Amino acid sequence: MQLERIETFAVAPPTGIGGSFWLLVRVTTDDGLEGIGECYGVPFAPPVARAMVEDLFDRYLAGEEPQRVETMFRRVYSAGFTQRPDPTVMSAFSGIEMAAWDIVGKARGVPVVELLGGRFHDRLRTYTYLYPRSVHDPDAVDDGDPYHEPEAAAARAAEYVAEGWTAVKQDPTGPYSFQGGRELSLVELDRSVRNARAIREAVGTSADLLFGTHGQMTTSSAIRLARQLEELDPLWFEEPVPPDQVDSLARVAASTTIPVACGERLTTRREFHEALVAGARILQPQIGRSGGIWETKKIATIAELFNVQIAPHIYCGPVAHAAAAHVGASSPNFLILETIRTSFHDAVLRRALDWDAGYLRLSDAPGLGIELDDEVLAAHPASADSPLHLDMHQQPLDSANTEVG
Repeated sequence: MQLERIETFAVAPPTGIGGSFWLLVRVTTDDGLEGIGECYGVPFAPPVARAMVEDLFDRYLAGEEPQRVETMFRRVYSAGFTQRPDPTVMSAFSGIEMAAWDIVGKARGVPVVELLGGRFHDRLRTYTYLYPRSVHDPDAVDDGDPYHEPEAAAARAAEYVAEGWTAVKQDPTGPYSFQGGRELSLVELDRSVRNARAIREAVGTSADLLFGTHGQMTTSSAIRLARQLEELDPLWFEEPVPPDQVDSLARVAASTTIPVACGERLTTRREFHEALVAGARILQPQIGRSGGIWETKKIATIAELFNVQIAPHIYCGPVAHAAAAHVGASSPNFLILETIRTSFHDAVLRRALDWDAGYLRLSDAPGLGIELDDEVLAAHPASADSPLHLDMHQQPLDSANTEVG
């Protein structure tokens, strides 16, 4: 059995939740077995991103046996005479690699988790961002902005907890500027702390509070904010500094009692090992960028040596979500899984993921246990001029952190 051809799909979720477009793949073998995967955050327009994935497959992976993921990884890791972590190349590869695992599971008649050591967890704890009500129900009325306003955030947190969620996340420190680390203004610091305090008061000890920042701060600003948040006992302080500032990450981690989390913008075990050495205590690999299922399993294993847990990052479509769940279910040091539940996430699959309040259960079906609905994909194509999956604020900010020009 050999990998023979690939199809790519750039899909635009109507709400924009999970990114502006998802890059999905379907790989078919010479004997007709199909596997699906998802590439995360390829930073080019949909036609270019699709072409990159297809070229990578044709150049390095076509004709290979699907179970030879080590061989495929090394070929792609060395693409362009690099032999080093490359987020774009690894994003393209990760989706194809997921599809290969899906094929192997189907060929052997078992879920992917059984190929990774078997189920360690029968169900997976999950968390959610504090989304407006209208994300889940277009007819619902939104009372304020839960992304930035304390009262609205607290109300949504209480509603999610009532549904069974045991952890909620917010990151009110934006805008997310391309200029790198910045010192938050007193207004931003105050807003961040007031949001976190309101959420904590709303949920008490019934749910963990997860605080994200998307790598926005200088080292000093991150330390200032962390010290103000400590009394609220967040489960983690996420991406306090830009992802290329590993020494800064170490200084922040050493200065706070809050566990520092990171990983959505890292790739391969090399970069995650650097984060572990620096003091990261929760790793958040995005399986559609980190190198795929096997590389993410290796990252989880390395984390065990540091007594560190994993909390896979999922701001994407449901295919990467399912793949991350298989890795999480097989990993003793799994902590929690990011989750997005919208009607469109359910619709692109012939059978939606299986939820039990704030927990996710894996399907017993072979492979990843999911299949794409081609009619839904065809009805929601991403256009050539689509925004990137995610993008930084493209104007510099002044000393008050407001846009200049």
